[in-house]
Amino acid sequence: MATVSCPRCHQLVDNKAITCPYCRTTLKAYGHPGIPLHRATGDGYLCDSCTYHADDTCNFPQRPHAKDCTLYQNLEESKLELQQQAYTKSFGVTVKTWIKRNQGLLLLLGLLLICLLIALSTS
Repeated sequence: MATVSCPRCHQLVDNKAITCPYCRTTLKAYGHPGIPLHRATGDGYLCDSCTYHADDTCNFPQRPHAKDCTLYQNLEESKLELQQQAYTKSFGVTVKTWIKRNQGLLLLLGLLLICLLIALSTS
């Protein structure tokens, strides 16, 4: 049985538990043990750093003062992921574009390499 620490009482509980058996803190979205329940730390609110709040697509009734939410996505993590995806895609697109533009050159180099290999194998 895998265990996690309760964010309120810090007791070890089953990672599939919906509520903490010690302090009754809700750990997961009720009835959906596969959905994590994100919690704000300290006096801050989740909305301050949430992607949905930043792009104004959140319809959570407790916005902008939500202390817990199942849809929370960290804005900084999302930005980093987008930057990494853009870099990866841009490199791949650059290589594909270069290959398309230089097919003739690549064909000529390939033929030259084949001729060189034939010349070396016959001597």
